[in-house]
Amino acid sequence: MFTRRVTSCANHALIISQRAACLPNIARAFSTTQLPNGITIAYDLHDPPQHSHTRHNAPPIIFMHGLFGSKKNNRSMSKVFARELNRPVYAIDLRNHGDSSHDPRHDYTAMAEDVEAFLQQNNLKNTTLIGHSMGAKTAMTIALRRRVPISNLIPVDNAPIDAALKSDFGKYIQGMRRIADTPNITRQSDADKILADYEDALPIRQFLLTNLVRDPETGTQKWRIPIKTLAAAMDKMADFPFKDPEDARFEGPTLFVRGTKSHYVADEMLPIIGRFFPKFEVRDVESGHWVISEKPEDFRRAVVDFLQDKD
Repeated sequence: MFTRRVTSCANHALIISQRAACLPNIARAFSTTQLPNGITIAYDLHDPPQHSHTRHNAPPIIFMHGLFGSKKNNRSMSKVFARELNRPVYAIDLRNHGDSSHDPRHDYTAMAEDVEAFLQQNNLKNTTLIGHSMGAKTAMTIALRRRVPISNLIPVDNAPIDAALKSDFGKYIQGMRRIADTPNITRQSDADKILADYEDALPIRQFLLTNLVRDPETGTQKWRIPIKTLAAAMDKMADFPFKDPEDARFEGPTLFVRGTKSHYVADEMLPIIGRFFPKFEVRDVESGHWVISEKPEDFRRAVVDFLQDKD
């Protein structure tokens, strides 16, 4: 792997990580931004089509994944939003995920600080934040901290409250640890057999296994995310850093997209949501927690309908 420095149309430097196309099992190129706190944020930038009548300096969209996810999860939807909304979409890897840096600290304030620095480093203003699950709480934290200009907010299947994670996430950690402790796993299919003891649904296992990469020296499968760090942070992922809506409020338009078969944004949570985000609306999607992957067209329609008349 080698790096090349290029200058974008916004005249800021980006570090483009180039992966040799002739090598097997190597991901395509992605961009990175080095933050003042030492964290490196990896991201994919999806620009609107060249033939579109995009406004100059169109407000960007920042798309954030959930726990154990990455920018890859949102690649297809990011391309759709860039095309249909004529806005640049930055699909980012939050710390300790994807191709971004690892750090012992993993909580919503730390992730919010990372994204705020990312926006400042890249001179991105009046952004729309979209985040699923862990990314949703990160997005809400950024909006309530009011350190950077945010125009619109779209949290997906999470609420601004302290609420326990589904027990499934604990099982995922157990399965991932068992894979890490099993020597000489060279094929993802072998890892999948182990993970099947902890999760029946093949799509979810496939999602988790996107975090496995082949060690070029040993040929064995290794986790690219820090399992111990994320396991230690599970309680923090259930928390929310703001407790009192009198102390923090976001006045911008906010769309909560929730799965009707999920418990993360229940009706009884709507009053507290309204106190933190007085200009909120709710869009129900007939799905579980994995709203974007389960019902991509319904999610697309909800977001486009909400954003198409907003700057």
